[in-house]
Amino acid sequence: MSQTFDAVVAYAQQEQQKRLPAGPKKPVKAIGLIPGDGIGPLLMTQATRVLTRLLQAQLAAKTLELVPITGMSQAERAQAGSDMPQAVLSQLRQLPVVLKGPLAAAPGQTSPNAGMRRALDLYVNLRPIALDAARQWHFFRENLEGPYLLGGKGLQVDDDLAIDFVVQTHSQTRRLAKTACEYAVARGLTQVAVVTKANIVKLTDGNFLADCQAVAAAYPQLTVTPYHIDALAAKLHDPEFGRQLQVVILPNLYGDIVTDIAAELQGGLGTAGAGNLGDQYAVFEAIHGTAPYLISHGLAAYADPRSLLRAVEMLLRHIGAVAAAKRLGLAMNASDLPEPGAQQQVTTAAYVDALLAHLD
Repeated sequence: MSQTFDAVVAYAQQEQQKRLPAGPKKPVKAIGLIPGDGIGPLLMTQATRVLTRLLQAQLAAKTLELVPITGMSQAERAQAGSDMPQAVLSQLRQLPVVLKGPLAAAPGQTSPNAGMRRALDLYVNLRPIALDAARQWHFFRENLEGPYLLGGKGLQVDDDLAIDFVVQTHSQTRRLAKTACEYAVARGLTQVAVVTKANIVKLTDGNFLADCQAVAAAYPQLTVTPYHIDALAAKLHDPEFGRQLQVVILPNLYGDIVTDIAAELQGGLGTAGAGNLGDQYAVFEAIHGTAPYLISHGLAAYADPRSLLRAVEMLLRHIGAVAAAKRLGLAMNASDLPEPGAQQQVTTAAYVDALLAHLD
């Protein structure tokens, strides 16, 4: 067992050494498009309609182009025998900004989402949620470590005992916290919550909390409040509690769970987008999965495109097209916009038709 544990530690250290060296950001001359699996291609078709409308001047002037990324479907990854084929990685490293649909893990392989985040050193997962004017939350989820880094490297010690591992490094937590604090200051926000279970998980969660507090100490305009993950999740639905939250920093697993809860409170997983951010690359995505139920029941045409469209809004802000992002945000918040779905008999395309009419 000692040799196996040493091998796991060596693997974790090797993964940490893959972080990209610091360097200047590449100018954005193209936006990569990964349709994804399941309902992904359908959603990407509609998101591309919106992107094309909002960026029509740049696309016409050829200062910007939309570039399909090939080789990343589930079948293609299975054929390549990798969750991140080298041919795909070569394309990604030429494109500092990517819009991505949902991806399904190929049989016997690990998450392609996690593989992409590690390959591009996308250490922040940013998920904005807005319930109302007083409850607008900005979740900063750690994106590379926690139990996800070694999710396939646990130990089955004997017939009874199994052990999995949680990874936390000071360097990763501190750069996450710095990004969150800079984000808060830039937007005039003052409240930063740090969410852990440090009272029980004293080493990894304890280090995470201490690192966030140490970084935030350099920002006297920010008030930093620690929360236990169970208490915060239990109170998210409470409007009074929700008004206390602005920027929220969480370890990987807790962030995955809590942001899905918050998205459901907003209106469902189909209503929230996310950005995976690093120093040199950014990948914006829908936060939901590939919707096999919709596919198997012939309902794919009614898939909700709003998660990917919210990701488009985030992408536009990221590349400096702030006016276009505001146009999209206002259009998506229009009170007369239909809600997509089979129950309402509003297809994905019909929703986007209505949205584009608001953009005119």
